[in-house]
Amino acid sequence: MYDFVVIGGGIAGISAGARLAQLGTVCVLEAEDALAYHASGRSAAMYEATYGAPSVIALNLASRDYHETANGGVLSPRGLMIVGGEGQDKELAHDLVVMKMDPLTTDEALDLFPILNPDAMIGAGYHADGWDIDTDRLLQNFARDIRANGQVHTRAKVADITRLPHGWEVTTPKMTVQCKTLVNAAGPWVDQVAAMAGIKPIGIQPYRRSMARIAAPEGMDVSGWPMVMGAGESWYAKPDAGALIVSPEEEDPMEPQDAWADDMVLAEGLARYEAMVTKPVTRMISNWAGLRSFAPDRNLVLGPAPEDRSFVWCAGQGGYGFQTSPAASQLLADLVAGRAPEIEAATVEKITPDRFT
Repeated sequence: MYDFVVIGGGIAGISAGARLAQLGTVCVLEAEDALAYHASGRSAAMYEATYGAPSVIALNLASRDYHETANGGVLSPRGLMIVGGEGQDKELAHDLVVMKMDPLTTDEALDLFPILNPDAMIGAGYHADGWDIDTDRLLQNFARDIRANGQVHTRAKVADITRLPHGWEVTTPKMTVQCKTLVNAAGPWVDQVAAMAGIKPIGIQPYRRSMARIAAPEGMDVSGWPMVMGAGESWYAKPDAGALIVSPEEEDPMEPQDAWADDMVLAEGLARYEAMVTKPVTRMISNWAGLRSFAPDRNLVLGPAPEDRSFVWCAGQGGYGFQTSPAASQLLADLVAGRAPEIEAATVEKITPDRFT
């Protein structure tokens, strides 16, 4: 019998498993052929500490030292710019304050992102404190910690969960495992897993976000450009491997599934991007979509379920899974172990499942 079985092999489950491996033996069960197949594998891979609800920002800030130093660190400089277009005065002003950005002149903005259309801009802001995350390295670092005191299994979709007198039995097509504590880190499927275990679902809602990889403007090296977001989260563009990733930043509610980009939504988002730049989209290299899953109050859900403390929620990461993972996983382990968390109590109250009672 394992001490912990973790259902889900995205960044939420793998980081949680790594921290719990310090408390006992761990078995991670991932339904797909590889780890981080769904939302985690479709991330913008950005560390931006000011992005998210207040509780998310607290986790972002608490994660920074780990991101910078653990195992050599996983961050590299990128920078973040906000650009406002016609009719976005309020959104731009709000974003500049919330994200603590310095206003830019038009020339300063063009120096950083040369294809911006000065005639379409009403203003811009920037800060250098935005970073690319080496998501694969971060994931593998956590997975290595699990394997030091447990196992990670792919192609292990959960078919049945049974409550035992002193733990849980989890059945998959390839194995049946038992554990003392069950950790639900199944991303968009967490409510389904909870129902299988006889635990009341929380109401986690997955939302689709589409992305397109487009060719860089001919003859231009985009590697040093910042990530640029349209005011009010109306679109974003981010350099990636010599190309640009462009997203409409839509938030369309979906059922849990292997998501794909909606052609019309993607076209509308690319049009919003093109309206703000001088170089049209000439070639789409690929496109995809991921599901960002949120609790009703937009805070993460971490910790034991009130009705059964041997069932642990690790859910609702939204679009913040990678950047919050060091602090979120440590908080979860602290709650499971009964230790006082390093995160302030007011933030912990917003994150634990007890708030739904």
